[in-house]
Amino acid sequence: MSTKADRACMLCGIIQSMKSFRTKGCPNCESLLHFSGDSSQVAECTSPSYEGLVALGQDSKGSWVARWLRIDGFVPGLYAVKVNGRLPLDIVDTLEGLDIHYRPRDGTAED
Repeated sequence: MSTKADRACMLCGIIQSMKSFRTKGCPNCESLLHFSGDSSQVAECTSPSYEGLVALGQDSKGSWVARWLRIDGFVPGLYAVKVNGRLPLDIVDTLEGLDIHYRPRDGTAED
């Protein structure tokens, strides 16, 4: 069940409440995006606009859906199929500096 307070991480696609991102951070991306305690970072790097839901369970390694969405190996939870919006350019530059290639989850990235 989603509410207006639910948001999707623009990097991994996990769906959580705004409060959860602020208090606990992103379970997949916290070391990169540093959401915990930073409301402005949560607002910039998550989106309230997303499409589709996929439930990722404990055993995601063999899931073709998880591989297709690039979420295999992430923590179990609800993930958006498509996240509307993109990370700010300064964050993309930081990720590239860490040798992490950002692929937007808005449907524009091609494999």
